[in-house]
Amino acid sequence: MTDPDQRIYLASGSPRRAQLLDQAGISYQVISADVEERRGDGEPAADYVIRVARAKAEAAATRITRPVPILAADTEVVLDDRILGKPPDRHAAVEMLMSLSGRTHRVLTAVVLLHERLDCRLSESRVSFKPLTRRECETYCDAGMPYDKAGGYGIQDRAALFISRIEGSYSGIMGLPLYETAQLLEQHGGLRAA
Repeated sequence: MTDPDQRIYLASGSPRRAQLLDQAGISYQVISADVEERRGDGEPAADYVIRVARAKAEAAATRITRPVPILAADTEVVLDDRILGKPPDRHAAVEMLMSLSGRTHRVLTAVVLLHERLDCRLSESRVSFKPLTRRECETYCDAGMPYDKAGGYGIQDRAALFISRIEGSYSGIMGLPLYETAQLLEQHGGLRAA
């Protein structure tokens, strides 16, 4: 995608999503899209991530004067139907990691493409952590890694040492499922990876 008219606008400031698009050879421009991320009472986790991803795409569309393809995503870590979110501080990050210790959780990533119509794909993966010590969690947090990451960890950083098994999409766990993203681009004729 070298034609500027075929460029995707990425409604995300996530460096991980940008890295994944770079890896796939997809040309993009970042556009901000701030939306409220609050789960509704009784709202299923999958519905929530889809709603937030859609809201990000729609918010970004209001900032552009002509119709362009907008890609947005939302990733959440779900443990026992509880969305863990991003830890606000060190204490919360340590507790979040301890709650994942020795357990399997789900990572849901919704990816949306808004271009003449809105299409969405949902990636669901399962991640198993080894039993962790509090010291391991504290050391990880002291390295500054858990912040701005759903569930307080990044599969692409030192937290990989905690992960005993994954089922699903590595890139989806990282924040942008590339297989599903490619499907969306192909459905919107002419929007393809280079």
